[in-house]
Amino acid sequence: QVQLVESGGGLVQAGGSLRLSCAASGRTFSRYGMGWFRQAPGKEREFVAAIGWSGGTTLYADSVKGRFSISRNNAQKTVSLRMDNLKPEDTAVYYCAASNDYTGRNSVRYDYWGQGTQVTVSS
Repeated sequence: QVQLVESGGGLVQAGGSLRLSCAASGRTFSRYGMGWFRQAPGKEREFVAAIGWSGGTTLYADSVKGRFSISRNNAQKTVSLRMDNLKPEDTAVYYCAASNDYTGRNSVRYDYWGQGTQVTVSS
């Protein structure tokens, strides 16, 4: 069982930056594929970024490529999402997710989810 707790959300002006963190419990964090997803009001949850167990594989949604960066620290059991040049359309609740055997864009393949952290970007 893995518990995930996100932090770092908040209100920022367009063009600003935020860094989200996700702290995980459990002994086998280093085995999990990790992802970030987001959900805006009235919209479906969408993929943002993912990172493989070693950090060697990273994936990004086209909408955030070049602006967001995902990283992980297996010793500290954390995964981070650095978000630069934020836009109003990035406003959403951001969720951290972990998968026993998958690193990718499909939310159904993730086994554990955090409660989410709100990111609001003002224009």
